[in-house]
Amino acid sequence: MRGITITYQYDGDEAEWQDATSAFMAAIDADRGAKGRFAYQVAVADDGKTRVHWGRWDTAETLAHVQAQDYFKEFAARVRAFAGGAPSATGHDIVGRTGGW
Repeated sequence: MRGITITYQYDGDEAEWQDATSAFMAAIDADRGAKGRFAYQVAVADDGKTRVHWGRWDTAETLAHVQAQDYFKEFAARVRAFAGGAPSATGHDIVGRTGGW
């Protein structure tokens, strides 16, 4: 299983950020090619400005499918705008996890 951690600073309109992240996650859940195969979480750090996104997927094909969708392209552009440029992104292999998330 692969994953990515994305971080950036944002102190703009909270409702706009919430709407964008909620719409992206709803699009993933509605996408039959991604549902159950691609997971996404977002968080706001304790400082109220640092944003953290975690994505994980089962195969390279699933990632390619999601990246090819309009909803992904639109969200990626929104994240760049929220970050004021390219956010920090670190890909990783998931080598263990609990039974929860």
